[in-house]
Amino acid sequence: MASRTQPLYVLSEDSERTRGRAAQESNIAAGKAVAEAVRTTLGPRGMDKMLVDSTGTVVITNDGATILDRMDIDHPAAQMIVEVAESQEASVGDGTTTAAVLLGELLSRAEDLLEDDLHPTVIVEGYAEAARLANEAIGEQQVDVADADDLLAEVAESSMTGKGAGDTAARDLADLVVEAVERVAGDGIDRDAIHVHPRTGAASSATELVDGVVLEEEPVHDGMPRTVEDASVAVLDTKLEVRQGDVDAEYSITSVEGLEAALKAEDDELRGYAAALSAAGVDVLVCRKAIDDRVAGHLADAGILAFESVGSSDATDVARVTGAKRLGTLDDIEAADLGRAESIAVESEGDDDLVFVRGGDASRAVTLLVRGSTDHVVDEFERAVNDAVDAVVAAREEGIVPGAGATEVAIAAHLRRASASVEGRKQLAIEAFADALDALPRTLAENAGSDPIDTLVDLRATHDREGRAGVVADRRIARVGDPLEAGIVDPAAVKREAVDSATEAATMLLRIDDVISAE
Repeated sequence: MASRTQPLYVLSEDSERTRGRAAQESNIAAGKAVAEAVRTTLGPRGMDKMLVDSTGTVVITNDGATILDRMDIDHPAAQMIVEVAESQEASVGDGTTTAAVLLGELLSRAEDLLEDDLHPTVIVEGYAEAARLANEAIGEQQVDVADADDLLAEVAESSMTGKGAGDTAARDLADLVVEAVERVAGDGIDRDAIHVHPRTGAASSATELVDGVVLEEEPVHDGMPRTVEDASVAVLDTKLEVRQGDVDAEYSITSVEGLEAALKAEDDELRGYAAALSAAGVDVLVCRKAIDDRVAGHLADAGILAFESVGSSDATDVARVTGAKRLGTLDDIEAADLGRAESIAVESEGDDDLVFVRGGDASRAVTLLVRGSTDHVVDEFERAVNDAVDAVVAAREEGIVPGAGATEVAIAAHLRRASASVEGRKQLAIEAFADALDALPRTLAENAGSDPIDTLVDLRATHDREGRAGVVADRRIARVGDPLEAGIVDPAAVKREAVDSATEAATMLLRIDDVISAE
């Protein structure tokens, strides 16, 4: 009698499996949904999002990276869009919304091709070829301008406009951003040397550029000086308190003389800390750990300005700027361990103190002290200024292209011309890539209140006729014009990264035909 074949279970009973077209449709739908969530924030006329977490914390922003980072996303395919935004932010610091919207459009166009029975592998190959052609077109769009500073200011302004900064504020802040980048520029630009420090309580026009770093600290003793010129600086990673033994022991004191001797020994130890710092020539002490009140008094008597419990990143910044070594002990401290600064001053800001470390010897560093009237406003300004700094650095290092959607229109036109010479079905994928790029200027027009279809038709015609056309906002109304004349420019690196990261994520999702999930 033949044996009966028993079913073989490889997956657990709690596992769920989605295969074939259903898996592709699920991934594409998830990616499109997330991209759609940030689409309305694109461009200078984009809208803001209010994000409220489970604790009731509110964030108001139109920064794509911030929105995607704070969204509670469970779908694995949708999380890939978040990863694209994170990659874009880490690489060039701007263009996260562009990358997310482009990825959503690439998935949407791929969905149409799949419905026409185009194999996913063909779409992937076509998208890869389209990305290569797109990078060629970006290179052709790069602009060579004699007055680089003015152009960089336009990059910064374009990056900030619409991100909480009004047109006037964006223009003023743009000049400060460019000045900050130029101050630290040498053979290359150290992005870590440019700090952005937010402060609430003043209008954005009060934003200033500080030659050095700014700390939110206060002296450990009221008797300490608040300003030190030509300061020698020590950065200490240990606490200045009475040393505690590793062994749990008790000492018995049976006389007044014994108590006085113990107290004197303790005071001598604490006084010795101040004496060691003073003998080494220290004017300012930045301590990562706590400082005993008695040590603080001795330091004040010695004329040393000291700060305690300073954050690790702030201590690192001070050490890096002044050239001070991070010390784990005061034993054998000497002049070579110290750093120098032109001045260190404690200045009152409302109820708080700010410490300005200016003119460090070891490193050129600057701080943009960003002001805003409320916490929500200053938070958005901080994000905008950080994006602007990243954009200017990228533009200075890798070049500039026209903004306002003009580069996307040019890339799409280049792809359509090139696709005519591509054989086979791959041509359809390249044309679909061009259609996906058209969605970016179309969205800019829509967010500015113009008819997206009419604007796109006008953009194509103007580009064919004049060679450059973008969606230029004029008196709050979008029109088709030359973005260079309007001062709207973007870093070429932002466009390249958006194309590459969106293409990589889209092709990865399209290759998936089986989704297995387990509880």
